[in-house]
Amino acid sequence: MTASQPISAPVVDLQHVRLERGGRVILDDIHLQVPRGAVVAILGPSGSGKSTLLAALTGELPVSSGDIRVLGQSIPTNARDLLTFRKGMGVLLQGNGLLTDLTTAENVALPLSTHTNLPAPVIDQLVQMKLQAVGLSAVGDAYPRELSGGMARRVALARALALDPPLMIYDEPLTGLDPIASGVVMSLVRRLNDTLGLTSIIVTHHVHETLPIADYAVMIANGKIIFQGTPSELQNSDDALVKQFLNGEPEGPIKFDAEPRGAAA
Repeated sequence: MTASQPISAPVVDLQHVRLERGGRVILDDIHLQVPRGAVVAILGPSGSGKSTLLAALTGELPVSSGDIRVLGQSIPTNARDLLTFRKGMGVLLQGNGLLTDLTTAENVALPLSTHTNLPAPVIDQLVQMKLQAVGLSAVGDAYPRELSGGMARRVALARALALDPPLMIYDEPLTGLDPIASGVVMSLVRRLNDTLGLTSIIVTHHVHETLPIADYAVMIANGKIIFQGTPSELQNSDDALVKQFLNGEPEGPIKFDAEPRGAAA
């Protein structure tokens, strides 16, 4: 699905969203719809609010105003309901979050043993399926310290997929990876999205690695969404902010040494 197709029953729907941290407005009047089945890249320079937006999508950060609906429902505020809500999304953290004293298989099994009552043989079979999906079926007995950076990232991806979430969120998935590992991970994100019928949101500043596998691109800068469209439309944009970011120009309308945005009224 591409951005040019009609958006119906969006998996993620943000309307007039305002997000604050410590009394500072980070993002304001955000409108965003993520189509079902799409891979959406949310781009922007460091400090632009990408991680703040991710925290709002997962319910970690409540909105100051506006409304966020994910998978057809508003984000719960009750802790128990929020836990149930989060089972519908898989999150791949940039630091992987693998437990070093557990094997690869035990890390992938953790969500299944924690959140289901499945018998151990079934969990073992599901773990093997998830590891096979990311091309690592032979490393189940290895510990995270024995894996390369790219392999560890794929194990974390297998764990994020353990509960078969319909929505995947990737937080800077290429941090610390070499170009080859980055290509493998991005190709895997696209393939899993299509074969498993997922919807994927990639929060990143790695433009050139991400745009080739994305259906839709969103760019954040200066507290706003400044672009929404296809990757080709982004790359052909005449907007000065977009050009500065894509070309890596130190001087331009995106300020890296500006004063913090003002406090909410």
